[in-house]
Amino acid sequence: MPTPDLAGAAPLELRLSTALGGRTAQAIEKGFGYTTVAELLGHYPRRYARRGELTAISELQLDESVTIVAEVRSATERPMRAKRGTILEVVISDGRAHLTLTFFNQAWRARELRPGVRGIFAGKVGEYRGARQLAHPDYELFDPDADDAPALAAADPSDPEAARQWAEQPIPIYPATSTMASWQLAKAIEVLLDVLPPLDDPVPDEVRRDRGLLDFRRAIELVHRPATDADWRRAHDALRFQEAFVLQAALLQQRAERRSQAATSRAPGRFSAEFEERLPFTLTHDQLTVGAEIERDLADGAPMNRLVQGEVGSGKTLVALRAMLAVADSGGQSAFLAPTEVLAAQHLRSLTAALGPDLAARLRPTLLTGQLPVALRRRALLAAASGSASIVVGTHALIGDTVSFAELGLVVVDEQHRFGVDQREALRLKGAAPHVLVLTATPIPRTVAMTVFGDLDISTIAELPAGRSPIESFVVPLAEHPGWESRIWGRLSEELAQGRQGFVVCPAIDAKHVEEGDPDATPDDSPAGPVAAVLPVLEQLRADPLFAGRRIEPLHGRMSSDEKDATMRAFAAGEIDVLVATTVIEVGVDVPNASTMVVLDADRFGVAQLHQLRGRVGRGGVPGLCLFVTRAALETPARERVDAVAATLDGFALAQVDLELRREGDVLGRAQSGGRSSLKLLRVARDGELIAEARVLAGAVLDSDPDLAEHPALRRALAARLDAAEAAFLAKG
Repeated sequence: MPTPDLAGAAPLELRLSTALGGRTAQAIEKGFGYTTVAELLGHYPRRYARRGELTAISELQLDESVTIVAEVRSATERPMRAKRGTILEVVISDGRAHLTLTFFNQAWRARELRPGVRGIFAGKVGEYRGARQLAHPDYELFDPDADDAPALAAADPSDPEAARQWAEQPIPIYPATSTMASWQLAKAIEVLLDVLPPLDDPVPDEVRRDRGLLDFRRAIELVHRPATDADWRRAHDALRFQEAFVLQAALLQQRAERRSQAATSRAPGRFSAEFEERLPFTLTHDQLTVGAEIERDLADGAPMNRLVQGEVGSGKTLVALRAMLAVADSGGQSAFLAPTEVLAAQHLRSLTAALGPDLAARLRPTLLTGQLPVALRRRALLAAASGSASIVVGTHALIGDTVSFAELGLVVVDEQHRFGVDQREALRLKGAAPHVLVLTATPIPRTVAMTVFGDLDISTIAELPAGRSPIESFVVPLAEHPGWESRIWGRLSEELAQGRQGFVVCPAIDAKHVEEGDPDATPDDSPAGPVAAVLPVLEQLRADPLFAGRRIEPLHGRMSSDEKDATMRAFAAGEIDVLVATTVIEVGVDVPNASTMVVLDADRFGVAQLHQLRGRVGRGGVPGLCLFVTRAALETPARERVDAVAATLDGFALAQVDLELRREGDVLGRAQSGGRSSLKLLRVARDGELIAEARVLAGAVLDSDPDLAEHPALRRALAARLDAAEAAFLAKG
């Protein structure tokens, strides 16, 4: 490996092929995709191994994790008795007692563990035939001929001070691959650190000093080469704050750039007044407050970019309709983007019903989806292009090249997490700086909102309209009570006997097809085994005498648009008693007579999905019942997730639970960022206060220096951070 020269103007931008040599750089790029010095130095250790307190062999206790300084006395290979393969038994001594190390099918280690070789051996003490042993221990051997050999190499193996110093030094353990081990990464990083010059810090000096943080170069050194635990903790503090500061600066900068554009002002007029007059109910306080915020945004000369979050059934769609009417009052059009054809068709029906015959005739709400018949599609395209349709509701088909608008003034995106950034941007570009309103029924913790949606203004509807019925939620734990399965169907049949309807939700369509859904909401920690699927469950229920005479129908993503729409219409009309479905009914489906939700293999859904599914019942005067059926064992993450949802109806509390239970890498979400999460040390579940402080400080810097002319290091960090996927995420959110 060559000695790199990092003394240039931009050492972090140097390619690894130049810094480390082609062979090493090729292996790193293959394993991790890194090509620059910055990317490799940003590959922080996932943990720091504790070599532990050194223990004499004679004092070993069973099941303890120990570290022993010793010398190899012998290495013997023998065949296993019960199966094919070999066992390597290595006897070591600390000068007073002996211990056996055991390796299965790793005879090659005998070349390293030769008699007379000394080193440190760490592992958990086990027992075999009454004798203590370490199975597959970690070890580091000392090379007394090496120039940089540790002091212990030339010392007696029982030298306690040298051994203690070695044992107390934290050992970085890196995320590795099968072809690139942690120690190989450590070696490559060591080479870079040895020649790394001082680095420009994107965090301004005065901010860093006020917080008592290490400078960037020192933090990079100590995160990879700590002498004590205090070293890497101080490094984490500095790098975590830098990450939050740069992220918030990027989001705030993007927000300022968007607001610098000119947008057509929109204000309520005759359509809005007519709609308000015929409303059969009083708007909630939250609906009025959020409506006023949106009205101010629409009247402003800058494009609105607002996220409205609210509980299932809180009236987000009504708030969006009032915004669309204000746009129509000034001659503009609105595009309403829904994640599924079922939901798009339902939105069209509910918007048309809310407008009433007269307003609907004048505003012409129009449906545009990919599976429309050719003649209807052509008519919808013409209505959008001519401007005769003031409201166009659709799916991904809205962003197609053949779709155009006469005057697109507002883009409404429902359940934004279902769309990639490119799709939303393609729709926004069909207008001249249109206003954007994003809706989500998945409540977002404040720290996630600042981290993921920091360039949007955020409104919250927490208050539910009057008349919503309570929902009782129960976990049905088949792992502990397999006999309870029959009671699930008995309970559903009792609800049907009262003239009500029910949903049965499955993760899969059949044995081979899992429904396409939100990839970031689908856990991978559920119990192994067959997955409940729509088609076999459908046949099971149809054959069950409990449901004799009941109409039970399927609904899933492999059905055509017409089939799905016809099924939902029939269910809404009470012509279907039980809908056996996938998560196509997760959002927006509104059937007031549906009282029961049975979720099979509930542990295979995320917290937000389960909360959304539960929100499909209890929507009218009929009390709701939700049964979360799971085979997950107690005290497993999968079971904790299901128990948490059953324990509360508070979506905002569940959002925090979801944040704490989910893997940190999922926070930004693949659909949001276009790739894996860019968060490294920052943890939104833990670092909320730090993120908030970083946002305030970054805002102050940008207020005083919008172009960052006086903060070139921050300007470069923002440019470096925004790779193609991340730039798309921030610019198109």
